[in-house]
Amino acid sequence: MSDETIQPRGTSAHMPDLNWSQVRETVLMLELAAVQIESAMKDSDASVEVLTDSFTTMASYMRTISDTVQTLPDDGAVGLAKQNLSGVSEHVSSMVHQAIIAFQFYDKLVQRLAHVGISLGDLSDLVADSRRLFNPNEWCSLQTKIRTKYTTREEIAMFEAVMQGMPVQQAVDKFMADMKEKNDDIELF
Repeated sequence: MSDETIQPRGTSAHMPDLNWSQVRETVLMLELAAVQIESAMKDSDASVEVLTDSFTTMASYMRTISDTVQTLPDDGAVGLAKQNLSGVSEHVSSMVHQAIIAFQFYDKLVQRLAHVGISLGDLSDLVADSRRLFNPNEWCSLQTKIRTKYTTREEIAMFEAVMQGMPVQQAVDKFMADMKEKNDDIELF
């Protein structure tokens, strides 16, 4: 390995020398952003796993409670208790179902953030490589690779709009509006 291939790590922006490079600083910030996304996702995974297991167990218990309540007689004080317990049981089951849907949306969020982290890493690799940095074909390849990670029509439309010149914030605002309209169409996966 030659001395040219050994790149110093960390910032030198506070004390720039002749080797200071805005490209190296950019790569450092991109790598940091990607790792922060990855760390946040790993931190939250354990908590969400506990919540998912808890809600799955609660759903099972609610089925057992509901099935047991249905065996009670329909008349008298026990019938009134059966009716009340059935109503509460249905309500709690509905809440558990809503929580499970929320976990599915969280899973989709984690997948999207993973794609962002990977894309930032790919961008960092491209910017760090002076042989690729000034090659438009490399940038087109990166854009194609990033575009293939999008899974919804709205995400693809946002990407295409930005690539065609729409300001990023405007494209994001349109994406958010489209997703809000689509909110009623729950996508279970």
